[in-house]
Amino acid sequence: MAFATDTALTLQEQFGQIDIYVFDQILRGNIAPGMRVLDAGCGFGRNLVYLLRSGFDVFACDVSAEAVAHVRALSASLGSTLPAENFRVAEIEAMPFPDEFADVVICNSVLHFAQDDDQFHAMLAELWRTLRPGGLLFVRLGSRIGMDFQQLRNGLFLIPDGSEWYLVDEETLLHLTEELDAVLVDPLKTTVVQDYRCMTTWVLRKRF
Repeated sequence: MAFATDTALTLQEQFGQIDIYVFDQILRGNIAPGMRVLDAGCGFGRNLVYLLRSGFDVFACDVSAEAVAHVRALSASLGSTLPAENFRVAEIEAMPFPDEFADVVICNSVLHFAQDDDQFHAMLAELWRTLRPGGLLFVRLGSRIGMDFQQLRNGLFLIPDGSEWYLVDEETLLHLTEELDAVLVDPLKTTVVQDYRCMTTWVLRKRF
């Protein structure tokens, strides 16, 4: 797949600080031009630079008004003609988007900030609700796959920097895949950051 449309652009300018596993899905054609992409918990838009540059139909939300304002400005700065209303201030568990709305839903480094089981499952339900049949759900989240952590309460664990994260394990993710009647696009992939955290990539396809 050829990406460069302007040889003057550096890779940094073309892709920004994109997550390497989101980049992998682009390289493999699972996220392709013409698709409608929803970034749930977009932050300051680290995964949106290439998508905005390449004319994807991009939507996004975040609880931070500052982050959403930054994404709106980012979109305009990259020459996108998308309306500002595509980028909303909203919680993932109550997203203002219709059912079966997006071809791809990205939720990168967000779900482990759930405060308990109920919030985690509410967020996951919204991600799945907004994904069209045949669509791709990309999730990267903290897990307990590869390290042990002190358990606190309601799915929360203490990680070494003192933060409290909602952490899943392999059994939970595979059970949720089955519960959603989803297709696991890739085997679970976990990066262990030495003595600090585990980050797992969980990619699902919604059946027609």
